[in-house]
Amino acid sequence: MDLSTSFSNLIFSQFGYNDDEFGRHFLAPSRDLELLRYAVGIIGNVVSILLYAAPIITFRRVIEKKSTGEFSCIPYGCALLNCIIYTWYGSPLISRGWENLPLVTINGVGIALEISFISIYFWYASPKGRKLVTLIMAPLMSVMLVVICCLTFEVEDRLVRKAIVGSIGLVVSIAMYGSPLVAVERVLRTKSVEYMPFNLSLFSFLTSLSWLVYGLLGNDILLASPNFLGVPLGILQLVVYFIYRGETEIVEQPIKIYDIENGSSFFLTTPLIAEILDKDDNNNDDECRCNGTPKLVLYSSDSCRPSYSLL
Repeated sequence: MDLSTSFSNLIFSQFGYNDDEFGRHFLAPSRDLELLRYAVGIIGNVVSILLYAAPIITFRRVIEKKSTGEFSCIPYGCALLNCIIYTWYGSPLISRGWENLPLVTINGVGIALEISFISIYFWYASPKGRKLVTLIMAPLMSVMLVVICCLTFEVEDRLVRKAIVGSIGLVVSIAMYGSPLVAVERVLRTKSVEYMPFNLSLFSFLTSLSWLVYGLLGNDILLASPNFLGVPLGILQLVVYFIYRGETEIVEQPIKIYDIENGSSFFLTTPLIAEILDKDDNNNDDECRCNGTPKLVLYSSDSCRPSYSLL
């Protein structure tokens, strides 16, 4: 008998129970609460699938543009690690039987989706981006595999394993829930919600709320605790979205620029400071209009004459 098993038996013996009896008498919810808990778990599965599937729109754009642009792969790496941990947590290796089956099903789906997203990101990322993904994901997955093997085969006491895995899940969940703060900071900086979609923010909040209730109904503080952070962060994202949703979004599509002087054209993808000219006929500036429509004119730095115009 190892030290961890001796410690847990010493604690539970004070109540006259072993660890499994303690769980059945003090931690197991009543039948009604168990049914309610499973119902909340099913709701959590539905909402979580919507959350995990939300980036499909983002990665469709990545495939269409054949570029990852300014999107980061870090949130998807954190989400993958989180799904692996909670699939493990909900399995009979950690939980009591299949009491957390809803946790296993949704996180199994999450693993498949996150691997798909990371693969697409890796395929279309720049060489620097691919190197960054490799440097982050390879060590994380290696360490995770070692930890799973060690805890599964070396720690005999189930409750000790559950406490350790739950603590690891708490740390990873904080990183996962904290990653959207990067998007919040960008919204505050650019006054644009383009990189913080409403659906993603809403489903993040509902997912955290569902699993918070699920954990509390099952008296599982290790499962509920990460969502004490996830719920307020989800509310923060929604508040920021509604504050800035009316602001003009950054246009990413290339703009065709016509060179008036040289008679050529090119595509521009970087923002430029420009001026809308809508002068009347008395100013003798007919070039400022194109078929009666004001033209957007960009000025060269060495003269006051327009160099390029957006027609």
